[in-house]
Parts: sequence; C-alpha cells; structure tokens
Amino acid sequence: MHIGKTLFAQVMEFVPWTSFARIVQRYGGNSGVRTLSCAEQFRTMAFAQLTWRESLRDIEASLSANANKLYAMGFRSAVRRSTLADANESRDWRIWSDLAAVLIRRARRLYLGDSVLGVELDNTVYALDSSTIDLCLSLFSWAPFRSTKAAIKLHTLLDLRGAIPAFIHISDGKLHDVNVLDMLVFEPGAFYVMDRGYVDFERLHTLTQAGAFFVTRAKSPMDARRVYSAPTDRSTGIISDQQVMLNGHYSAKKYPQHLRRIRFKDPESGKTLIFLTNHMALPALTIAALYKSRWQVELFFKWIKQHLRIKHFMGNSENAVKTQVWCAVATYVLIAIVKKELQLDASLYTCLQILSVSVFEKTELSCALQADLSQTELPNTANQLNLFNF
Repeated sequence: MHIGKTLFAQVMEFVPWTSFARIVQRYGGNSGVRTLSCAEQFRTMAFAQLTWRESLRDIEASLSANANKLYAMGFRSAVRRSTLADANESRDWRIWSDLAAVLIRRARRLYLGDSVLGVELDNTVYALDSSTIDLCLSLFSWAPFRSTKAAIKLHTLLDLRGAIPAFIHISDGKLHDVNVLDMLVFEPGAFYVMDRGYVDFERLHTLTQAGAFFVTRAKSPMDARRVYSAPTDRSTGIISDQQVMLNGHYSAKKYPQHLRRIRFKDPESGKTLIFLTNHMALPALTIAALYKSRWQVELFFKWIKQHLRIKHFMGNSENAVKTQVWCAVATYVLIAIVKKELQLDASLYTCLQILSVSVFEKTELSCALQADLSQTELPNTANQLNLFNF
C-alpha cells in the first residue's frame, strides 16, 4: 500500500507554482485575502473539473466529506461556497488565462514531435475555428447572441501536434469569426487551416505578408480569372489545380497576388470542394489532406464539451464565466502534461476518468493512470470442498 500524497496532490505538483505566484502578484490576486488564496481557488476549480462537480454546493459538500485530507491537498481550511463564489466574481480572470498560457507553452514543447496529420510536413499546422456555448439571456445579459438567448464563443487555434490549443479567445456570441484573425500573431512558415467563414482577402493578405500559409475553402460565387493551370490526375480526385487572380476592383486591391484554387471531388461523399491557398508548391492532394485535418478542432470542441465542466456555470458574471472556462482549459492542458511527462500509454480520456473517481486515493500517480494489462489468474478450485451439490 502506498502511504503518501493523494493523486490530486501529485497532479498539482505539475503546476508551475513559481510562475503562478508572479502572475498572481501582477494582477494583485491575493490582495486583502484572508481565506481561499488564488492557489487554493485554482485547486478548487481543478478539483471541480476532475471530479465533475457542477455547482458550488456540490464542491463544498465533496470537499467537506474529506476534511481530513484537505491540508495535504493544499487547502489551509475548508472551502465555503460563498467564499468561492466571491472569488470567482472578483478576481481577475486574466490570472487563469495567463496560467493556461504558461501550461500551453510547456505542453506544446512536450508534444513537438507528435502529429495527427495524415501527411509528412515539417511546418507547424494550426486549425482555427470557434464553438458556441448557449446561455440564458436573462442571467447572462452581458453575452448577447440572438434576440431570445445569450451565448459565448470559444475561438480556438489548435496546434495539430498533440491537439494542444495555442490560442483561445472567449467572446460573446455576436463576434464574427473572421475578426479573430486580427488578434493572431502569425508564425512564419506555419499553415493555418480554416473554413470559409474566415475568408477575408484583406486579412488573408496580411497573413501572406507575415510569411505564413493558409488553406481554406472558397466562397461561392468567387469572381476570379485563371492565370495558369497545372496538369492533374483526375483519378486521384483532383479536378483542377489553378493559379488565379481576383477580378473584383476592391477584392483585387485587398489581395493583389496570385491565389491557388484547387477543385477536389471527395470520393467518400461525392461532393466537389474548392480549396484556396497561398502555397504554390505542395501537391494538390496534400492541400486537400491539410484541409481534412481541420476536423481535429471540431473533435477538440466535442471532447471538451463532453468531458470538461463548461456547460453549467457557477456564476453569472463575465468574470466568473471566463474564470471557469480558463480553469477548465488549464486543467485539460495540465493532464496532457502529466500524461506526457510520465510517458503514459493511457489516453487523456482514460486519465480523466480514473482521476474522477480516485483523486483522494494515496496511490503512485504513474501506477494509477497506467493501463493495467495484467490478467488475473483464477485460483485452481479443483481441490476445494463442495459444500453444496446441485
């Protein structure tokens, strides 16, 4: 039997507390605080994520039931729901945003060699998309979306090496996706894969001037003239591979360079897709494969909505909602770091499922999260006395 720290305490050891202390000092997070410091607040919110707590009362009851283990988990005193609610309302959400950014940088270094792409490519590939979380308009009036409901949007730039979010912006539901391109600092040589909702030629030209590449779908209709056609093999699904120039007066001013337009017939669905890119050298099939990899960001949104607590919020203010979302993201990335640091074969889903029911157990973390491949042998009962004969 392992007598030592709980699994939760062992997970928290992977948090860079020195960097976190500097972040808290930057925003004055612990100014005038007597109970529930910022470190304890993060531990509480991470506990809620790992154990699927969905309300302040739920968190308080779960921690109170294990009061004798709280000190060893990093809590100086019992956590009260009113104190946690006040902390989520008043403490700057940028504390958790900056903590998530620190964890993301560390995770991206760890997952540098991993890739979910179906093509061999040395460049970094990002998938950009957004997901909407519906809210009640009467409770979340600061996040208008439609006339009868509110919503927030998670705008995410996903690094396809390890499915780690490189950039996240939380906005109200009315912010159009294309505006997020103004917030990004484009990485020279990287690919940005996005759907046609992000087609804005002025912004795409800014991306091109930064030395980055994009892959997207063309809007219909698209007013452009063919400049050059490359030979294609239609048996591969590539119908045409052309370089084009925009015809519209304003469009041509916004993007005065050549664009590459690829028509591709998907053999699975039978649909014809038109891709746009500013990379002229890659094979057309590689461009099609890059766009297909964009679905990884859709899977990421589906995964976090199913496994993180970001549908039921513990506060109604903008600060409380952003605090909860950023703590959820930080927890997700933290478990990804634990998985990589301990070289675990178990999936991220499996790690979270194990932790959800065993955070109070005093077991070695690497053993608890490792898939048990051993087969238990049944004892030989041939020589046992049969007490009952049927």
